Amino acid sequence: MILADDHKILLEGLRGILTASEFEIVAEVEDGRSLVNAAADLKPDLIVTDFTMPLLNGLEASRQILRRDPRTKILMLSMHQNAAFAIDAWHTGLRGYVLKCAESRILIDAIKRVLDGQLCFEPGLTQAVLNSARPRQGYERHGCGDLTQRQREVLQMLAEGKAPKEIAGVLGISARTVEFHKYRIMEALGLRSVPELAVYAAKNGMVG
Repeated sequence: MILADDHKILLEGLRGILTASEFEIVAEVEDGRSLVNAAADLKPDLIVTDFTMPLLNGLEASRQILRRDPRTKILMLSMHQNAAFAIDAWHTGLRGYVLKCAESRILIDAIKRVLDGQLCFEPGLTQAVLNSARPRQGYERHGCGDLTQRQREVLQMLAEGKAPKEIAGVLGISARTVEFHKYRIMEALGLRSVPELAVYAAKNGMVG
């Protein structure tokens, strides 16, 4: 199992709870890009990931992981109680969605069910998830459907306050290309500035 969360104290707590229940933790990561790489290298039985993480949020990381290997089992452990986030997880292909405020026994039960091939979504959100028709493959939340994978990556890092040159270094592209993506993102979303992009990203759970 791989655990992904940008809060070390939460990772430590999860490790203690899950190892006590005899689950094997093969890696712990603190950002979405590291999660994508770890999943490709380790091919875990299960991934438990947070939604909001730096560099790449948990949903986007999951999308990239599932695009590479659709058989990967992923469970989202999130603070977001809005049904829209659980619906996004379901449409992306995740097998479970548990709130961080839940008791540990609920998380353990959800993990066991997901490993057993079942779906397990937060009870209070399950009906909303079931009522949402699964759209075609490639679904994106809200206006993000107009953005490419690279543009979503750039959007998140701009919202995190990273400069174009820093983003270019992370993505292995030029700063000029980052600027190009920034203006295309603004055009697609109808926004005019980086602060507006940051507000949009926050509303969509891409940044905390």
